[in-house]
Amino acid sequence: MPVDVEAGRGALAAMVKLLSRADVRVNGDRPWDIILHDESVPERVLAQGSLGLGEAYMDGHWSAERLDEFFTRVLSADLDREVARSMRLALHYLRHRFLNLQNMRRAWQVGEAHYDLGNTFYEKMLDRRMTYTCGYWEHASSLDEAQEAKLDMICRKLGLRPGQRVLDIGCGWGSFMQFAAEHYGVECVGVTISKAQAEYGRARCEGLPVEFRLVDYREVEEAFDHVVSVGMFEHVGHRNHRAFFEVARRCLKEGGLCLLHTIGKLRRGSTPDPWIDRYIFPNGDLPSLGQISEAVEDLFVIEDVHNFGADYDRTLMAWNANFQAAWPELSKTHDERFKRMWEYYLHACAGAFRARKTQVWQLVLSPNGVPGGYRRPI
Repeated sequence: MPVDVEAGRGALAAMVKLLSRADVRVNGDRPWDIILHDESVPERVLAQGSLGLGEAYMDGHWSAERLDEFFTRVLSADLDREVARSMRLALHYLRHRFLNLQNMRRAWQVGEAHYDLGNTFYEKMLDRRMTYTCGYWEHASSLDEAQEAKLDMICRKLGLRPGQRVLDIGCGWGSFMQFAAEHYGVECVGVTISKAQAEYGRARCEGLPVEFRLVDYREVEEAFDHVVSVGMFEHVGHRNHRAFFEVARRCLKEGGLCLLHTIGKLRRGSTPDPWIDRYIFPNGDLPSLGQISEAVEDLFVIEDVHNFGADYDRTLMAWNANFQAAWPELSKTHDERFKRMWEYYLHACAGAFRARKTQVWQLVLSPNGVPGGYRRPI
């Protein structure tokens, strides 16, 4: 039964007032309105921000018919900046601001916590190529088409030719390498920190000139015609940005190109969302465009910057549709709290991209500038 809002005082009254700024009503009848099932929610949210909001949802203490629309409105109104900072959140900020949480010892944690959830699980949610990054939807009508369009766009931006050798930093299950080898005749070496991804990718790419290495990106030394990294830079951390690009530079032959595909944030000083950090991507750290440009200084010429972050909204909603459809089978190995955690993650991120608070950038970099200038392929 929903909490009685009319009798609300203190934290509940403050929550009602705050959400009204985003045109969200407590126990309202619109799809994006929040329905409270437990009276503890307002205090948890006001004290702990997004961490309290997310954990309360996982506990079944509130709901919304359209979570994505709820988050779109809340984030568009910048309500996430209004919530009081508790000591717990202050420690979260200090931890991410001053510690290197993505050093070589800790870098493997996200692989174990997130990417090793199980290949079967991700098969149910993702496209047929197992591409766990933003699709490109300009001319696509399905998730499979959007992901292949993105992979092909990367190949064309790099100008891949048969016989070239490409390094994929953070290769995942190998969707880019498989596509590039099949359609552009290149050889690929991919590095990943996920054992499950490496094993799965090797089986899928059997017979292709594709190699998976279970190593940290900082251990790669050899030279390649091109370097690509799709959806891994979010795990590098601001203290390691320079080191990442130094690796890319030393591995890139003269005349080659480096393509970086990453989610990005608008403000350099902001810290990772505490709920996402705890439950989804441990030690994640989205870069700002300023941080990237600073890190590549004297290493690369930035030839092209392409923002198609709005496409991630549609990608995440497609993943959620697949996840919900597969839940009867997935429920045999995952409980209801996991379901609520995962749908919260997908909808919250979709709302963030829809509100344009997070971006997706593809940058094309060259060691010394492309003679005559780089031209993005149409």
